[in-house]
Amino acid sequence: MGKVAILTDSNSGITQAQSKELGVKVIPMPFFIDGEQYFEDINLTQEEFYEKLKQDADISTSQPSIGEMQDAFDEILKEYDELVYIPMSSGLSGTCQTATMLADDYDGKVQVVNNQRISVTMRQSVLDAKELAHRGKSAAEIKEILETHKMESSIYITLDTLKYLKKGGRITPAAAAIGTMLKLNPVLQIQGEKLDAFAKARGKASAKKIMLKAMQDDLDTRFAEFAKAGKMHMEVAYSGNPEEAEEWAALVKETFPQFDFHMDPLSLSVSCHIGHGALAIAASAYLPELD
Repeated sequence: MGKVAILTDSNSGITQAQSKELGVKVIPMPFFIDGEQYFEDINLTQEEFYEKLKQDADISTSQPSIGEMQDAFDEILKEYDELVYIPMSSGLSGTCQTATMLADDYDGKVQVVNNQRISVTMRQSVLDAKELAHRGKSAAEIKEILETHKMESSIYITLDTLKYLKKGGRITPAAAAIGTMLKLNPVLQIQGEKLDAFAKARGKASAKKIMLKAMQDDLDTRFAEFAKAGKMHMEVAYSGNPEEAEEWAALVKETFPQFDFHMDPLSLSVSCHIGHGALAIAASAYLPELD
């Protein structure tokens, strides 16, 4: 059986240091800040990013160039027979489509997974892929398994500000103004490829209750079979607010003590569009193939 490498990008929340510990490869996502290019976790830290965001710098996200992806594929295939690339959801970035086109040049040695994940749920897919490779699955088999189970995850997220959604054209200026005036905290969801509106809350305490109830509803319905068996990964993410996130994590663990738990800061590519102060809850089901 050939050696299979697992490749992802920094939208998974896996840092360069963690990638070495986990035995996976991570492409850093590029940014432009006031016209200068930066790479997440290479020459741009979380702290530096939020400081620039606070200073209202002109920040835009980008995707790895075809050349950067090709270099990564070529370098990995010097050591491995095949590779599985897990980029962020195709509904949130063009990276997946670009990588899929590029993979056509590699005679099946490069398999690009489009399993509609981001942040902590994407990280879990990377860990699952690593374990599947360890158990002898080929790159093509890993891709098929991850895509088969792609809808077995859920994310709810609440924001402190509508400023960045407005800036990105995702809500109207009028809606942003009304939301700010009424101190509304939107609750958004990712159930598949896109970020969608879920509810409006008057304050963050209310938003937390909405998210916990929404997750419980998912566990009682969509994930009932997995949840009853205790086979769910419970996850929390945040953007630049670690102390608040610790309190949120404690509440989530208290509410769902029967599941394993992981918390990460959101990748900067996501934070760029939602701003500082977000809190998220996510869950992803265990893969039956890893039972």
